[in-house]
Amino acid sequence: MRKVYYIKQTPAGRVFDAVNGIVIALLMFLMIYPFWNMLILSFNDGTDALLGKLYFWPRVWTLANYEYVFKNRDLLHGALVSVLRVVVGTVTGVICNALLGYIVSCRQFYGRKFMRVLFIITMYFGGGLIPTYLTIRALGLLGSFWALILPGAVSAYNMILLLNFFKTIPSELEEAALIDGAGHWRILWGLYVPCSLPAIATLTLFFVVGHWNEWFSAQIYLNRTEQYPLQSYLQVLLTQSKNTQNLSLKELEELAKVNNRTFNSAQIVLSTLPVLLVYPFLQRYFVTGLTLGSVKG
Repeated sequence: MRKVYYIKQTPAGRVFDAVNGIVIALLMFLMIYPFWNMLILSFNDGTDALLGKLYFWPRVWTLANYEYVFKNRDLLHGALVSVLRVVVGTVTGVICNALLGYIVSCRQFYGRKFMRVLFIITMYFGGGLIPTYLTIRALGLLGSFWALILPGAVSAYNMILLLNFFKTIPSELEEAALIDGAGHWRILWGLYVPCSLPAIATLTLFFVVGHWNEWFSAQIYLNRTEQYPLQSYLQVLLTQSKNTQNLSLKELEELAKVNNRTFNSAQIVLSTLPVLLVYPFLQRYFVTGLTLGSVKG
């Protein structure tokens, strides 16, 4: 029977553990409470919310805020645009970075080191907002949905992440595939990508969160609010006041049950919910993808 030895903890160690636990608990509270406060505001009556002092639980429960949100057709259209942007942007970004990462990692390509340095330079130096806008305009993408997709399709950081992951794949597998008659396209999608699922999942998470949360580019490159994704449309709603002059009596009665604070809270909760639902399924790949694909000295 194997003996189990326990290390006796010193008083200083117990104090350290207690302080460490308190600090971690405070940090968790500071990160979770703002969203929790937004959540309880979204379920509270708008008139009652004007009284303030809503901390941990709604005083007057209501679903009027969410009912008012779902009656906003422009908001639902913005959500559809955001979903389309996430799907198209994620697929485009993963394909472009996988192609670029494979080209730079290909041992038969003699210009791979130069391309690698060229892309690393872009991580430290950028043109800025005005040159980027002029480039988008010169390409004829102003007012187009692709103005939200193509500028961020290729990222030097994502390329390096996949590049270092591809380097961990044994070269003997690639040589065996070449002997069997496989081309570079077949090697990439039949060998490298299946062996790099943690890195692909990490990139997918980056693109999903990035495209869903990003709001600034739509306000620069798109001409009409009808084209805006959800986050950009929410930014417009949060920065402008509600015009009640042209509302009917029924609409005014519904609006009396909510106010800007509770209504905006409901919109923010609904816009954050998809990311919270997707992240747990990809989180287990996140650390693996970053550590195995990270730059090693």
